Amino acid sequence: MEKLLGINEVANILQVTKQTLRNWDKENKLTPIKTAGGHRRYKESDIKQMLNEIIIEAPKNQCRVASYARVSSHEQKQKGDLERQHNRLVEHCAKKGYLLHKSYSEVGSGMSDNRSKLLQLFKLIESREVNKVIVENKDRLTRFQFQFFVCYFQSHGVEIEVVEQKDMNTYEQELVDDIMSLMASFSGKLYGQRSAERRKKKKAERMNQNVNK
Repeated sequence: MEKLLGINEVANILQVTKQTLRNWDKENKLTPIKTAGGHRRYKESDIKQMLNEIIIEAPKNQCRVASYARVSSHEQKQKGDLERQHNRLVEHCAKKGYLLHKSYSEVGSGMSDNRSKLLQLFKLIESREVNKVIVENKDRLTRFQFQFFVCYFQSHGVEIEVVEQKDMNTYEQELVDDIMSLMASFSGKLYGQRSAERRKKKKAERMNQNVNK
C-alpha cells in the first residue's frame, strides 16, 4: 500500500503554505485523498512527481534560498507563531521569485549556540547549495553579533536577506524569555561548580581525617 502524507508534511516538502495546497486541490493541480473525517492525504508518488516538476521548471539562474524561522518557547509554537513565521517566509520567496531549496524551523533561544536546525543551516551554507538565507528579522538568527553571521555567510558566497516584519510585543517577550533562559543556565552552571567544590572539599577532609587516625 502506498504511503500517504498529511498536509503539513506535504507543505514542508514542497515549500508552500497549506492554503496553496488547498488552492491546488480546487484547481485540480494536486488532488489529495479525503479521509472520512475530511482530512487531506496525499500519495507519496504524486508529491515526488510534483517536486520533480518544480525543480525542472525552475530557471537555472533562479536564486536558490534557504529560510530560517525560530521562536523562543514551545508556548509560542503551540500558538502557531512558528508556523505563521514560516509561512510568511515562504510567501516572501514566492513574491520575489526565489526557489526555496530548504527551510528550517525550530524552538530555541536566540542566544544559544547549539541549535540543531541552525547547525544544519551552517552545513548547507558550507556546501554552497544556496545563494541566500531568508529570515524575518535579524534576531531570528541571533540576538547579538549579527554581523559575525553576515561575514561568515559571505565567506561562502551567501547573502542574508532580512524581511523585517517585527512584532515588538513578541520581540520584547522573547527577549525576556532569552534572558531568563540565560540566567537559568548560568545559575545551573554556578550551582554545579559550587557543588563540585563542596564535594572535593569534603573528600579532602575525609582523607585528612583518615590520615590523622
